[in-house]
Order: sequence, then C-alpha cells, then structure tokens
Amino acid sequence: METEGSFEPETAAAARERYETLGSTAQVVVKEVAKAMEMGQEEYRERVTSEVVETARDALFAESLAVTVGTREEFEAWCDAHPDYEIREIGNANVDRVVWHAAPFAGTAVAATFQSQREAAVGTLRRQAFGEIYRTMLRED
Repeated sequence: METEGSFEPETAAAARERYETLGSTAQVVVKEVAKAMEMGQEEYRERVTSEVVETARDALFAESLAVTVGTREEFEAWCDAHPDYEIREIGNANVDRVVWHAAPFAGTAVAATFQSQREAAVGTLRRQAFGEIYRTMLRED
C-alpha cells in the first residue's frame, strides 16, 4: 500500500482553510498560463472569469489530496476496519487494484478500481473525491 499526495483534512474547517489559501495560487497559475499563451490584456479580461480561477483552485485542491493505492485485499481490509464509513466505489469490482480517499469528518470514502492505469485512476479518484465530498461544502457561504 502506498500514499500519493499530502493533504488529508481531518475536519471540514481544515479543508475550507486549505481551499481558501489556494485562491491566490490559482490566480497566479491562471495569469501565468495566460501569459504563456500570449494572451493580451483585453482577451484576458474577456476570457479569464472568476469561474476560470475557481476551476483552477478546485483542481489544485483535488490534486493535493492524499490517496491510498493498494490491492483489492488491502482496500477490503481498510473497509472492514472502518465500518462506519459510507464507501462509494467506481469501476469494476473484479480488478486487482484500488485507489481510495477517506474524509473522516464526512464519514465518507471514495474509491476507484484499476488494473494497470494507476495514474489515470488516481486522477479520476481525486476528481471524484472533490465532487462527492468537498465541492458543495467548500462553496457554502
């Protein structure tokens, strides 16, 4: 079993704090990408909306999430050790590998199965975790 990523929020407040701190980073990333694309000031003002920056912040947050990569047996053992979690799994239950992310404060874990495309599974799982666990909570005001 291995862990990829470093952010494992224990509380909703910790997740919100991290999300807020990524706002300025997202703005810088979007601005630098626009420069690299040789986007002029007028085009930048027209095309770079608050939704664009928010999408960058969402992606930065999701990509920092810690995920566990393991075998089907390791995942099932983890599930057995965490019976109070709601588990949402996508993919085929008959493959050998699983990647998962747990959010203790939500009592939820999301998982994606894969056979050989580890990088794709990790990316899919992070987007799934953001969408199913974090998106609504982080955007509540």
